[in-house]
Amino acid sequence: MRMVDLIEKKRDGLELSSEEIHFIINGYTGDSIPDYQMSALTMAIFFQGMTEKERAELTMAMVKSGDEIDLSKIEGVKVDKHSTGGVGDTTTLVLGPLVASVGVPVAKMSGRGLGHTGGTIDKLEAINGFHVEIGNDEFIQLVNQNKIAVIGQSGNLTPADKKLYALRDVNATVDSIPLIASSIMSKKIAAGADAIVLDVKTGAGAFMKTLEDSRELAKTMVRIGNDVGRKTMAVISDMSQPLGFAIGNALEVKEAIDTLKGKGPEDLTELCLTLGSHMVLLAKKANSLQAARLMLEDKIADGSALETFKTFVSSQGGNAAVVDDPTLLPLAKHQIALEAKEDGFLAEIVADEIGTAAMLLGAGRATKESEIDLAVGLILHKKIGDKVKKGEPLLTIHSNFEDVSIVKEILYRNIKLSKSEVPSPTLIYEEITE
Repeated sequence: MRMVDLIEKKRDGLELSSEEIHFIINGYTGDSIPDYQMSALTMAIFFQGMTEKERAELTMAMVKSGDEIDLSKIEGVKVDKHSTGGVGDTTTLVLGPLVASVGVPVAKMSGRGLGHTGGTIDKLEAINGFHVEIGNDEFIQLVNQNKIAVIGQSGNLTPADKKLYALRDVNATVDSIPLIASSIMSKKIAAGADAIVLDVKTGAGAFMKTLEDSRELAKTMVRIGNDVGRKTMAVISDMSQPLGFAIGNALEVKEAIDTLKGKGPEDLTELCLTLGSHMVLLAKKANSLQAARLMLEDKIADGSALETFKTFVSSQGGNAAVVDDPTLLPLAKHQIALEAKEDGFLAEIVADEIGTAAMLLGAGRATKESEIDLAVGLILHKKIGDKVKKGEPLLTIHSNFEDVSIVKEILYRNIKLSKSEVPSPTLIYEEITE
């Protein structure tokens, strides 16, 4: 088998066999296939696409390239959730304890964020003492005991994907839907889930800017998951504006706690209940989505979801007192209002640019070496469609430096008002189950 022949085959739009795909991934991971040939193949895939069978085989070849997490000692159906990212995406912090509170095991493997704000682990580490450096045995024990635990990503999980993603980043094939879908699904499958709920974002703050592209990505990932024996579904949700009000690590932890108390933002609460209902249904803890939702709403109302969060935090070394006293979370030195310059209705909040403003404050990482400031970020006071009066705060900047003029400039440029009423954007566009 020669790589040049396989490049030619895909260039001409033909289907690669299972053996050929495994040969490619094994060869590239083992350094016998050079970057220039893999780059040629990814460009051929970019233009020619891949069949359903090819996508499933590519995903499993990447899964088999490294470690696979064995969760068989955890009782029950393990359901994982993945979001394609966004600004103010606090869903994991709410969903984990909420779904765990009805007896669904949440064995979460998470990473640190590169971009607008920190990843799930960064956010949780805003709680003093919280750590994810636990062994696999302790991880499994905690999930069986509390129904929830979070661990850092394994160093050798899907090494083929890590290498391939780095290549795609510099050869203009990041936007290939078969390659995006295989990348995401290989990590979820290697992490040991029995079933997967995908939150595919669409809009200005999302990787996929259009509903059409988001739908294609969602359907591709759902098909891959189901083809390889993992029950998979996807929700397409809005990211034309930040989710919830908080953008920044400690600020998002506080918002997650408020949501578990039943006092969170309407959009964040609704999305968590939608995603959580599907997780409960896939875990076979309810017979219908409506029944699953009622279970989750009851756990918020009676305080069980919040208690599960406290237990989860304290079991991993964190100070659970933050639940009752959020001033124990890191606090920024300065809170600076961004005031509206005129009357009107909020027409646009360009989510990715708002995320960039939060990153400049220190809430995210521009490079892997960047240090995150867990205290800083933004708190929105208005969402699209809200009425605004001149002088009223659009948001509050939480900063550890006093001069935020550059941040303000970015914010004013990307928060736009209209003289006429503006409808609120749709939150959930579609739910895809096959």
